[in-house]
Formats: sequence, structure tokens, C-alpha cells
Amino acid sequence: MNGLLAVMSFSDFASFFVYDFVWFAIVVGVLIALCSSLLGVTLVLKRFSFIGDGLSHVAFGAMAVAAVAGLTNEMWIVLPVTVVAAVLLLRTSGRKSKLNGDASLALISVSALALGYLIYNFSGSSNLTGDVCATLFGSTKILSLTQTDVWMCIVLSVLVIALYFLFYNKIFGITFDETFARATGVRTEVYNLLIAVVIALVIVLAMNLVGSLLISALVIFPALSAMRVFKSFKKVVICSAAVSVVCTLAGILLSIWLSTPVGCTVVAVDLLVFVGFYIAGLALRRARA
Repeated sequence: MNGLLAVMSFSDFASFFVYDFVWFAIVVGVLIALCSSLLGVTLVLKRFSFIGDGLSHVAFGAMAVAAVAGLTNEMWIVLPVTVVAAVLLLRTSGRKSKLNGDASLALISVSALALGYLIYNFSGSSNLTGDVCATLFGSTKILSLTQTDVWMCIVLSVLVIALYFLFYNKIFGITFDETFARATGVRTEVYNLLIAVVIALVIVLAMNLVGSLLISALVIFPALSAMRVFKSFKKVVICSAAVSVVCTLAGILLSIWLSTPVGCTVVAVDLLVFVGFYIAGLALRRARA
């Protein structure tokens, strides 16, 4: 598909839907979009938006290790390593730490990215550039998912969504006023740890869609778009989820139609929608003035 230079006809485009890999991509893409949008609102409001970059680079390094080890299912290395990194990142950016959040995030992000690429050079791959680009930018990876990958994504997505709604009130509390939540007896450290672990799960899932370098866009753009128009936390979360799902679905379909990289196309759609919401937000504020 990437070799096509012209936009395919509608009949050719429709013919793709007889293939399982297209439906696999749509199901996984929608689930990833939903999960990332839920956590994105909390990350933006807590001013920790770029945690996705740090963890995605750690996941990239873990993928490189899996490639060198010759593992067919790299998830068994990537998932635990990313979760551990999320916990360490939370610990090193805590109140008693000598490293602030930005410093520890930059340290982990740059180190993991550099070491990951260095390890990839020892993997013996005949297509090193293609492997790295697919991992970093999510060029076609989501279009080559197996049935096992899809089921694993479904299970992890259901877990993420269930945890979010089960602890919604606690997440709401520590998002807006962590000090007050701690004063009322909420174990904020535990729920921050829960958020970090859930974010790690989302990052690992999202790498199949947009690649490690573009994950932050998938997490941040829907939340920022919703915040241009809505002000209440619940409305922002609902709008963010809807925007994320629609943009991801549109991006996947456009990438098939236009023969473009999936991850970049999804992010481009998210950017266009953000611009639309930004203009709509300005219009609403002027109308209310």
C-alpha cells in the first residue's frame, strides 16, 4: 500500500474491508484512542503532559532489547519495563526527590531513546531504518496485527477503562487539588501510582498505532481540543473521548485511502480538529462577552 502514489478509487478503498487486518486496526485504534483520551485530561491538568514521551522512549528501548533477543512477542518485555519506568518516574519526581518532574522525565526520555537506537544497531536487522521508523512513527505496524495482539489489546483496554471509572472520583480529586485530597484522607500516593501504571499500559498500546515519538499527540490533542469549548471536568472527558475516537478512526481510514503512514495521519487529523475547536472556542467566548 505504501508504494501507491495516487489516491485509490472508492471501489478499491471499499475492497479493503474484506480483510481482517483492516478491522483489527480499527478495533485496536478505537480502543487505544478511548484509553489515551481518558488519561490525557488528567495529565494535561496536572501539567505532566509529556510523561507519554518519556515512557514511550523507554518502551522503544525495551522493543530494541526484544529485537536483539529475537522474541516474537515483544509485549512481555515492553509492558513490565514501561510499568517499572512509570513507577520510578513517579518516585523520582515526588515531593522529597532532588530531581523535579521535568529533569527526571528528560533524563529517562533521552537515555532510553539513545540506548534503544544503539541496541537496534546490534539486532542484525537487514532493514534497520525501516524497523526504527516503524517503531518511532507507527508507519504500518497497526496494519500487521495478529489476532493475539488484538485480544491482548482488548483485555488491557478493558482493564484501563474499568480502573478509570472505578476510581473516577479519586482521580478527579487528585487532578484538581492533591493537597486537599490528601488532607481529607485520600491516599494520593497510591492513586498517583495507579495513574502512572495505567498510563504505562496506554503507552504500550498506543505504540502500535502512532509509534513512540507521536504518542503524546494522541494523549494531549483530544484533551486540549475539548478544553477549548467545555469547562467542566466530566464534559471535557466525554468530549475528549469522542474526539479521540473519531479522529483515530478517520486517520486510519485516510491512511488506507491515501496510502500514508497511519500514525502521522492520525496525528494530522487530531491537529486539524484541534484548530477547529480552537476557532470554535474563540467564537463562543466572543458570543458570551
